Amino acid sequence: METSTLLSQNGILDRAQLALVPTPAGTATHRPIPHVDVVNALIETLGFRHIGVVQERYAVDKTGMKMFGVVDLDTAERDFRFSVAIRNAHDKSMRLAMTVGYKVFVCDNMAFSGDFEPVLAKHSKHFNLIEAISVGVDQMQRNFAPMVRQVERWRESQLGDAAAKLIIYRAFVEAELDIPHHLDRTVHRNYFEPQHLEFQPRTLWSLSNAFTAAFKELEPVPAFRATAKLGDFLKGVV
Repeated sequence: METSTLLSQNGILDRAQLALVPTPAGTATHRPIPHVDVVNALIETLGFRHIGVVQERYAVDKTGMKMFGVVDLDTAERDFRFSVAIRNAHDKSMRLAMTVGYKVFVCDNMAFSGDFEPVLAKHSKHFNLIEAISVGVDQMQRNFAPMVRQVERWRESQLGDAAAKLIIYRAFVEAELDIPHHLDRTVHRNYFEPQHLEFQPRTLWSLSNAFTAAFKELEPVPAFRATAKLGDFLKGVV
């Protein structure tokens, strides 16, 4: 697995680099799917639905077994763009899964609307990749409108300083959000001393972006994992 280890140290990968990550041999009951095959199936499925792709980026862990990726779509709402995040594993550590998200233009932050939703039970010899990805994309499209409504609610959700500090406290000190604790000061600074005019209003939307901006300090795979958990956390604290 030397190739995949080298690639993971390069951070974000493109599709050509992802294709170099080795796929281990399968067994009678488990057939690992090459990461690049999963991505190609997703891009093809989006194309069938006339959904363009404006950017794609991928990351693997140090073994090359786990892959996370984000595909930004040619669909925009005000100051953010819809995206689809996908994950895959060559071992049995996690299921092939997707989630819908958004990318904020002003600060290039990425956030997901919820955790990853599995698109299959297991990598068996009877598994149809295109069919599973198609079902997953259909589910993601149904979340576009609810996501717009969620963002608007967060923009309208005013936060007092004490309420914002309590949410940050719950995320880090009470560990309700599984993210590295050393980011607590960064989130606090991003929210109370915002670098962008758009995030100066004291709202849940601004706090969400304070978190996602802090996640950019992480390595790609941990950043994807942290971002996938943020949406459900924030929904639960308001």
